[in-house]
Amino acid sequence: MTSQTLREARKYEEASEKMIRQEDRPGFHLSVRIGWMNDPNGFSVYKGKYHLFYQYHPYSSHTGPMHWGHAVSKDLLHWEYLPAALAPDEFYDRDGCFSGSAVTLEDGRHLLMYTGVLKERGRDGGINEVQTQCLAVGDGVDYEKYVGNPVLDERTLPEGSSRFDFRDPKMWKAKDGTYACVAGSRSSDGSGQILLYTSPDGFSWNFKNILISNKNRFGSMWECPDFFELDGKWMLLTSPQDMAPQGFEYHNGNGTLCLIGSYDEERGVFEEEHDQAIDYGIDFYAPQTLKAPDGRRIMIGWMQNWDACGIRTPEEPWFGQMSIPRELSVRKGRLYQNPIRELEGMRKGKVEYRNVKVTGEIRLPGIEGRKVDMELRLRPGAAQNPYRKFALRFAQNEEYRTSLSFRPHESVLKIDRKFSGSRRAIVHQRRSLVRKEGEELKLRIILDLFSAEIFVNDGEQVLTMTMYTDLSASGISFFADGQAIMDITKYDLLTESETPQR
Repeated sequence: MTSQTLREARKYEEASEKMIRQEDRPGFHLSVRIGWMNDPNGFSVYKGKYHLFYQYHPYSSHTGPMHWGHAVSKDLLHWEYLPAALAPDEFYDRDGCFSGSAVTLEDGRHLLMYTGVLKERGRDGGINEVQTQCLAVGDGVDYEKYVGNPVLDERTLPEGSSRFDFRDPKMWKAKDGTYACVAGSRSSDGSGQILLYTSPDGFSWNFKNILISNKNRFGSMWECPDFFELDGKWMLLTSPQDMAPQGFEYHNGNGTLCLIGSYDEERGVFEEEHDQAIDYGIDFYAPQTLKAPDGRRIMIGWMQNWDACGIRTPEEPWFGQMSIPRELSVRKGRLYQNPIRELEGMRKGKVEYRNVKVTGEIRLPGIEGRKVDMELRLRPGAAQNPYRKFALRFAQNEEYRTSLSFRPHESVLKIDRKFSGSRRAIVHQRRSLVRKEGEELKLRIILDLFSAEIFVNDGEQVLTMTMYTDLSASGISFFADGQAIMDITKYDLLTESETPQR
């Protein structure tokens, strides 16, 4: 039975999405149907389609009582909205259906696991959120909440763990046909830990072990964990809150963390061998992965920073978009990310230049646009005048610009959107220490109408940011202090309906 709360949300979203013109949405990044979007949820393959759910408040472009929005795709680039899947309509989730995941059951049904939130007044008069893990089962469109909810609550927590910081279950099916999930938790020392649970059938869950403890190293609470095997290693992705920077590796605030190591399945213990940020830009949080039918591990993240949600005016009818889906691999002991290869099918209008000498600011015929896939190879020019700084400026006109700059003597890459049209004192810059291949730097820049994703050295690092610059600003220019030599290949990224008729 569909609840009144869910019926109202579905009716509202269907009527209200008509307020948003297609040309005011990103071209190939999933944005919210209407209202507010944050974390990706339930990223999975079901009945031959990719399903992505997301944290959703349809009634305003601000966060509110969380629903689950829902979209499907055949290629992860062209999305179709389905009706909202979950609404806060039970006693255990009346204050929100928060993040979670999805698997396919043996009988072919789609199983969702999510965090139910119930607000409770504390003795001090403050409000706490009791968090439990709940299930819903469905057919890919309609989902019914499990009568045995919640299936994980404070009784299944290890001693000293907070019932107010227990969330974001990520499930997977083990090789023996049983199920497992990890969830974010907070221990008695105030810092994050990842809990491991197992189930024979997806409905009856038991605590197995603390998979790994933060011990106050990387921020505090660890949110939105994901745990999987890749290229012979085990990967734990998580999003720590209240991070302190460590050189160029982590940023202040809510960041991302990738731990690479080994997994003792018998004991339920993960041993880390390497740590790094997942994304080095401004706007990337709460990533979730799936294993595609062809074996690729694909990741998508919320393309936003919690500390920069004021970048759009509150009157806008939508707020929130997802990153481009990325193929993951482990190389040289590091996480590598590259845009999904399906993106290459959207390339049109190739423009190519070789050995361009850049001194001062230049523009090149055919290099412009806001939906662009551009590859650059950068190296020093004349020995007596090597460049000290290189900059790529885009979404540019006389009033606006967003820039990517590189200083070779420091090997520091910086993104900067302070002139992108924002009127708020939010996070506008990030710097990343990158590795040069000899004297050469390789960059791939994916521009959509309201975002830029920069892939460095074949995916060794990625820097992501949003910018809500007026769409009339479509110029691209290049600048060098000294002389730089550049190879550039640029494509427009167009859907079939946008392809110019010859």
